Amino acid sequence: MTTRLRASTLSGEIDALPSKYDMHRLMIAAHLAGMDVTSWPTPSDDIAATRDCLLSNDRKNCRESGSTLRFLLPVMAALDKACTFTGTGRLPKRPIEPLIALLRAHGCEVSATSVPLVIRGKLRPGRFELPGNISSQFVTGLLFALPLLEDASEIVLTSPLESAGYVEMTLCTLRKFGIIVEITRNGYRIEPQRYRPTDATQPEGDWSNAAFWLAAGVNVTGLNENSPQPDREIQHLLRQMGFPRRGIVMDAAQCPDLAPLMAAIMASAQGESRIIHAARLRLKESDRLHAMAENLNALGGNVTELPDGLVIQGRQLRGGVVESFNDHRVAMAMAIAALSCEGAVTLRGAEAVQKSYPRFWEDYQRLGGRYELEIWE
Repeated sequence: MTTRLRASTLSGEIDALPSKYDMHRLMIAAHLAGMDVTSWPTPSDDIAATRDCLLSNDRKNCRESGSTLRFLLPVMAALDKACTFTGTGRLPKRPIEPLIALLRAHGCEVSATSVPLVIRGKLRPGRFELPGNISSQFVTGLLFALPLLEDASEIVLTSPLESAGYVEMTLCTLRKFGIIVEITRNGYRIEPQRYRPTDATQPEGDWSNAAFWLAAGVNVTGLNENSPQPDREIQHLLRQMGFPRRGIVMDAAQCPDLAPLMAAIMASAQGESRIIHAARLRLKESDRLHAMAENLNALGGNVTELPDGLVIQGRQLRGGVVESFNDHRVAMAMAIAALSCEGAVTLRGAEAVQKSYPRFWEDYQRLGGRYELEIWE
């Protein structure tokens, strides 16, 4: 799908989508508590992947959802369910080796270190040691799985935890379902427990997708101001930039998903901006550092790509042809960048938004965005 975007001003009000991150967690915990998730809504491809994997027997197609894969691998091992995990897009290239190594060290047979793979054998309790700066999703997957084991286990972090807000979301979900996790000096201790059904299954509003509208000046309702979602940081970042926007330094360690959007805003802000501690962005649905540097430079920007970040000299963007790189956040970031371009922006692969926000283009137009569908490829 190719769209042509033109400069425009967004305005009005929109309800926040249900949080994708919250829905993954609630759905998995509900399933483990014996609740029927068959009729739960699936507002995005990622959530549909998690539901379908939970309901399938021995074949788990995670599609492009890294959360689905990383959460469910240890859960299936804890349940002693032999199954095959598959995936599409860049999922086979997204790193899971540290998690696989832990599963193998605790009694599981895993056929490969990337999908497709077969896992069999019951997970044994014990000490699960891993760095905190690789993926908080590994920690979440273990937190879901370890209460199901017959003895106590410990997660030990050998370095500070990045994206800590996502783990806090997991702990909140576990508490709703009766699971108590002891926080230790350098990790977590988990005793054997049973998941209990609950009526508290309404997901929070999603700060991640709301961030795109907030950056464009749209009022978003239904957001929890006290949410542990890391992307609530968008409020602070936008206040730092002020108006008219001026350059800032963004530390992406705790909120990496905001980086594509922030790069798009920084490209037309006054002065120099930097995105730092962002090496993990290279391992997402696309290499997001490369994708944003290439796209913004194609629009006339001045972006220098570093191994773990970007240096951005703000200027007036001209317009041009850009790619989504099959990445939902890159596609939406370029839609926001197009709002202030002098000329039209042609975005190839605009259908990538289906992964997290299928009605993005409809909402974009309703709020005043100008776009024309050119062709389906």
